[in-house]
Amino acid sequence: MRIVVALGGNALLKRGEPMTDAAQRANVAVAAIALAELAKDHQIVIAHGNGPQVGLLALQGAAYAPDTPWPLDVLGAESEGMIGYLIEQELINALPAGAECATLLTRVEVDADDPAFKRPTKPIGPVYTEEQADKLRETHPWTLVAEGQSGFRRVVPSPAPMRILGLKSIRLLVDSGITVICAGGGGIPVVRRADASMQGIEAVIDKDRTSALLAEALGADALLMLTDVASVYRAWGTPEQAAIDEITPAELDAMDFAEGSMGPKVAAASSFVLGGGRLAGIGRLQDARAIIESRAGTRIRPPGRQDT
Repeated sequence: MRIVVALGGNALLKRGEPMTDAAQRANVAVAAIALAELAKDHQIVIAHGNGPQVGLLALQGAAYAPDTPWPLDVLGAESEGMIGYLIEQELINALPAGAECATLLTRVEVDADDPAFKRPTKPIGPVYTEEQADKLRETHPWTLVAEGQSGFRRVVPSPAPMRILGLKSIRLLVDSGITVICAGGGGIPVVRRADASMQGIEAVIDKDRTSALLAEALGADALLMLTDVASVYRAWGTPEQAAIDEITPAELDAMDFAEGSMGPKVAAASSFVLGGGRLAGIGRLQDARAIIESRAGTRIRPPGRQDT
């Protein structure tokens, strides 16, 4: 099978962990082992999130030069290169000798008039206490919102991906048997000017929606979204909470999911399966192979389809 694997930013940097090089390298090494196991029998293409990392870069940039902050498209490119390098190095170490891997910076076109620019929902960066959040509001033009009971996070616009630029290069490498890491952080967001040229824009695209678009464009059999939770749950946070094993897009669409967390994953899964994909899976990083083999996680399939 050809599988597009989307690694969540929180799978690469666990909640509550310090945003250090050592912590990320340790987590990426664990991810590489799971991915190498999956790659034994399947062709994989890897995308990844960057929410914690791009937020940290923005915070560092604001501390250095508060009057001239680096734009999010540039920070997205920086995080894409950084995380891609870490994944590529550890994956090459875990794959059999002679395996080839390539990391590509990927621009993704969005609509400059997307309503998301007026309603930021994508959480980035660390979790702040209420006191820290109040101080940040005084010094930065950021939108900070409560994240459950854990604290506050910055949220930024997350427009829908329209088109992956450079897809021909990605497809050429994939068809040549090279493991490609691309569309990191949902891709670098760009918009089209009146003269058809491109320019970057302030946003962070949801990596799951871009991964679904990538999987469809590459004719992938499966889309695998790996995070730090075991499954999608019915009635999350209530006494009736229950893990979902198998479900159809129509059944998912009848449920409500948090817009800043599980919502984009569920939307991406439904979009891919309705577009002709055989399987979309959501679950923990360490369960990657088990999800594909129907032993773990949540699997979204077309009605009546049970094969892998």
